[in-house]
Amino acid sequence: MNKYLEELLKRKDLLMYLVKSGLKAENRNSYLGYFWWLLDPLLNVLVYFFLIAIVLDRGGDDKAQFAVFLVIGLVAWRWMNTTVNTSAKSIIKYTSIINQVYLPKSIFPLSMTFTQGVNFVFGLVVVAIFLAVFGVVPGWQVVYLPIIILVQLLFLLAISLAVAYVCVFIRDIDNILSHVLRVFFYASPIIWEGGRLPAEYAWIVAINPVAIIVDSYRAVLMYQTDPQFGGLFVIAVSSALIICALVYHYSKNEHKIIKAL
Repeated sequence: MNKYLEELLKRKDLLMYLVKSGLKAENRNSYLGYFWWLLDPLLNVLVYFFLIAIVLDRGGDDKAQFAVFLVIGLVAWRWMNTTVNTSAKSIIKYTSIINQVYLPKSIFPLSMTFTQGVNFVFGLVVVAIFLAVFGVVPGWQVVYLPIIILVQLLFLLAISLAVAYVCVFIRDIDNILSHVLRVFFYASPIIWEGGRLPAEYAWIVAINPVAIIVDSYRAVLMYQTDPQFGGLFVIAVSSALIICALVYHYSKNEHKIIKAL
């Protein structure tokens, strides 16, 4: 385990290279290039706002507040969704390199999480624009924002390590993930308010880590209240333990990954 961690630290330059190359590859052939990092989350919010607030006439009477509510949820979800989808294929994607040179296999899902984390930062720029346009001023609780981002990062690192490993051996999981993610999307208060659920279904939001993270973002950015410290603490500790367990599992089963590829 210690040798494996030392090997990972030695490869930190490779990790940075994978993150940079991943960012370049996303918009390599697009006309607008890196501007898509801002435009993509913006268009995503506009589509859902038009569908929910205009067509379905949902979201309450205060459309401005709903627009901010929507952008925070969708930007946070986008990091989760893209990380899981890209991490699932991360090891398989680099099969040719893995078969030629020894590399810690866990470095590939880690790189995907950090790559999408950079995109998330640009999504926060879109959130800031919405806050400014609609006159929503965060309170002093915004100082908790880095803590929420760190918790989400740990949560996604744990998930990315898990799905990347499983997809090496069970390729069909990659096809199922899109449906699983869709369930989490609609089971979390991303485009709807958690408080609107009937009492018998309130537990879905209470134990849902995605809901806890998204609600915490809204608490510090919109409502000037404290985030859900208890829920965030449980997610952070659980994610850290899972990451340690998975890194240990990677270190003991690297040869199985090579054989499966």
